[in-house]
Amino acid sequence: MCGRFNLTATPETLVEHFGLQRLPRYQPSYNIAPTQKILSIVELDDKSLKAVNLFWGLVPSWAKDSKKHLINARVETVREKPSFRSAYQHRRCLIAATGFYEWRQEDTGKQAFHIHRQDNQLFAFAGLWEFHAQQDLYSCAIITTEATEVMKPIHERMPVIIPQENYQQWLDKSADEVFELLDNSAYDLMTATAISNWVNNPRHDDERCLR
Repeated sequence: MCGRFNLTATPETLVEHFGLQRLPRYQPSYNIAPTQKILSIVELDDKSLKAVNLFWGLVPSWAKDSKKHLINARVETVREKPSFRSAYQHRRCLIAATGFYEWRQEDTGKQAFHIHRQDNQLFAFAGLWEFHAQQDLYSCAIITTEATEVMKPIHERMPVIIPQENYQQWLDKSADEVFELLDNSAYDLMTATAISNWVNNPRHDDERCLR
């Protein structure tokens, strides 16, 4: 799964990386948790890209209870599961990140790891978004898949990363066949670093999360 990540890139880096005109309200964070607003990239009708802040925890448009939000969508069922099927077909997004966190169970407790690019550069998760009219809520979920060799010693699941050269294709509403983009090739550029338990508390949001 993916339940915590960070985004510490500068506004200038985000604008350049995603080819944006501007950013919405943005504050770098070392410890992003579910139910927070997270920076996401969507495609407009003119094919341009727009950055928006979405509630992390997808609420299907038909859901009667908006409290039952879904932070992750499994790649194995994302095309068929009612909660995600329509969003997968019509409302795909990119979720900006500079790293994410996962915990490995050890004899002495859980060891936290920071998973990031080897060059520490910006990247993007594969995401889905929805709009719940009654709650006037725009929400999203991160797609997850089985762990690669990099991640298996830490956790059995991991978020899907979309390579930069495939951003436009993943967001393209007219593209029918995008499932092949949900592979794990982007993890060739990733590494895992053991860190302290400071990150365990979602209220901790400073550079100590990465130490």
